[in-house]
Amino acid sequence: MRRALSWVVCAVALPLSACGFHPLYGSQSGGTAKIFASIYVEPVGDRAGYEMRNRLIDLLDSSGSAEGARYKLKIDLNEDRRAVALQNDASITRYNYLMTADYTLCDASGAVITHGHESTLTAYNIVASPYATLTAAQDAEQRGADDLSERIRLDLGVFFARQNAK
Repeated sequence: MRRALSWVVCAVALPLSACGFHPLYGSQSGGTAKIFASIYVEPVGDRAGYEMRNRLIDLLDSSGSAEGARYKLKIDLNEDRRAVALQNDASITRYNYLMTADYTLCDASGAVITHGHESTLTAYNIVASPYATLTAAQDAEQRGADDLSERIRLDLGVFFARQNAK
């Protein structure tokens, strides 16, 4: 049984090796990890921006220091909360929380290398306990910041992979 499984895995992996497929963040991808580590993420305002910056520093495996950085990542973060569920008495029971980020990656001289726009939508319910509602709102902010951070890292990874392929 194991031998048959090994043959199946080899049969599936062989065509992938010939098609030029390689992992985006792997060590064979032209040093993307080294490039990521050399990106300084500038501070972003408010609580959600703080969370987003910290998550990006972790994802990029960056030091968080501008000293010695080859690139600077500037992010403009916008947040919007909209009531989406109302009861008969017009009380709000659910909010959608939209976060958008416009980012610019510059080199050490300040020249723009790439830029982009990402957005994400999370939601939370309003409940009887004000503390529980506050916690749900903060959780929605955290989930949104995490998602935007992942999306920006993916965009940067694709950008650098394309640059290395040229």
